Amino acid sequence: MITGNVPVIDIARLDAPETHRALDAACRDWGFFQVTRHGIPERTTRALHEQMRALFRLPIGTKRAISRTEANPWGFFDRELTKNTRDWKQIYDYGPAANNVIRPQWPACLPHFQSAVLAYYAACEALALRLLAAISVNLGMPADHLASSFRPAHTSFLRLNYYPVCPRPERPEAMGTPTTGHLGVNHHTDAGALTVLLQDEHPGLEVFREGCWHLVEPRPDALVINIGDIVQVWSNDRYCAALHRVVVSETGERFSAPFFLNPAYSAAYAPLPTVVDAAHPPRYRAVRWDEFRAARAAGDYADRGEEVQISHYRI
Repeated sequence: MITGNVPVIDIARLDAPETHRALDAACRDWGFFQVTRHGIPERTTRALHEQMRALFRLPIGTKRAISRTEANPWGFFDRELTKNTRDWKQIYDYGPAANNVIRPQWPACLPHFQSAVLAYYAACEALALRLLAAISVNLGMPADHLASSFRPAHTSFLRLNYYPVCPRPERPEAMGTPTTGHLGVNHHTDAGALTVLLQDEHPGLEVFREGCWHLVEPRPDALVINIGDIVQVWSNDRYCAALHRVVVSETGERFSAPFFLNPAYSAAYAPLPTVVDAAHPPRYRAVRWDEFRAARAAGDYADRGEEVQISHYRI
């Protein structure tokens, strides 16, 4: 394990050529980076931290009263799988209401929880779409081109993570999964376009690059960004979604909050015309987001055969 080489980018002037170049290099070389001067107020992140801790301090029965189900993905859950292996964590997922069944579930005993979650969700949504526009330009398309996949309504969601103290933490080598202990989250790539991650002060996120796991050191002034499978497909592997995992500790707990920027259910995506030519033919067939996300979610919720990956769509 290596500590701290993930690029850090000041995005106060996101449209500046030098910022675009730094973003392009980070997406190409790492698939991960941290952003500073990102525009999300400290009061917004502080409120989310406070309410996240308050939620996970509740009795387990109170949390399970708002458990997510196969019909409704929004709510509390403590039995998630990655790589068909149980994660050492508890989560709470929030996404907008879609119908009378898929609706957010709020903890009634935390009166400020909903407002903190909604404010942070809106701030992350705006930031992620700004970054997406810059990536669109870096891939040779107009700034607003990729945003069309997120209309009329995108399927992005915010997750709150709690990693309790673990009696048997394990750090498998390379792509191994735990045999006698636990990881907070096993190695994976994110299925969507971009992820915006708020960490607390305790390190735990690791990124796999050049045969080694790199620990992403938390910075109080930064958010962690990583590209997902959709950007990998759009870029025809110019930008590859990086494998990452979360390690846990036998001495301390950890909290984090990833926002996943996901497209509309109706979206279909394929390599962009600007990254395809005779020397670089398309490496993926078109992917339907509703199909891919449903298959991935089924594997997260219950152990149902092989976990679906973007490699299943390679030509």
